[in-house]
Amino acid sequence: QAQLVESGGGLVQPGGSLRLSCAASGGVVSINAPGWFRQAPGKEREKVAAFTSDGRVTYADSVKGRFSISEHDVDNIIYLQMDSLKPEDPAVYYCRATVVLSPTDIRTVWGQGTQVTVSS
Repeated sequence: QAQLVESGGGLVQPGGSLRLSCAASGGVVSINAPGWFRQAPGKEREKVAAFTSDGRVTYADSVKGRFSISEHDVDNIIYLQMDSLKPEDPAVYYCRATVVLSPTDIRTVWGQGTQVTVSS
């Protein structure tokens, strides 16, 4: 069963940093267009950072200059480096990717989410 598993969330003070990881497993050969999303209580899920299908990176305006998405192609791990965290950043953070299991089995998968809390 193909899955994405996030880790790295937790409690951090304002101005602090966290690095989220998202590992693909379950027969995943490769991943395409991976991205990070977040959802705060009572709000819609929003895209935070993502690779496009042609390899470009996009960021939400609210995180530009503070967050950075990267990918370890060999191990199929996606990272989100979050610096200068603000009180408005807390949410459950999810990764999403199109995963390739075989030439005929390509699917979009979401991780289960990891909680990020920013508080002094």
